[in-house]
Amino acid sequence: VASTKAFTTQLVALLMLTISIAKHHGLDAETEATMANEIKTLPRLMESVLERGDDIKKLAKLFTDKKHALFLGRGVEFPIALEGALKLKEISYIHAEGYPAGELKHGPLALVDEEMPVVTIVPDDALIDKLKSNIEEVRARGGQIIAFVDQNAAINNPDIVEVLMPSCAPLIAPIIFTLPLQLLAYYVA
Repeated sequence: VASTKAFTTQLVALLMLTISIAKHHGLDAETEATMANEIKTLPRLMESVLERGDDIKKLAKLFTDKKHALFLGRGVEFPIALEGALKLKEISYIHAEGYPAGELKHGPLALVDEEMPVVTIVPDDALIDKLKSNIEEVRARGGQIIAFVDQNAAINNPDIVEVLMPSCAPLIAPIIFTLPLQLLAYYVA
């Protein structure tokens, strides 16, 4: 049985622990309040992701007869890519690997072709231009790109299957981007 709530809850708990430790080490009250307010937006944002369930369900058809999948994330989104790959393996029995997008050239890019779905996590953060470059590399190899994209960072390329996610602060983006990957695995299974 795939555990989804435990992973998401752990992310929230670790974020709260991080804020507590930062406060102990001198985090100013204004920054702490900003961070706390971002956490308070989670229920609304998560509900918004769940409302995209039908769009995500349609993506599951792209995995029909697929034997492998690659999940890419940069920075703090790399562990989220690992989670997405793990969930796909656990419940659909499709071989999937999570990989740091910045290391794409050092291995998995050689495996990418039109039969390889490549799921990418595209938050609107400081690494977006580099990530878009990675996506272009995959596209050039003929990879089937499925991108979960912050609505403020839309790629708008007809060769890319794009699911727009609600815009959110980078602090909570890993939590928000976990949900569609877990839903994708569920619908693929």
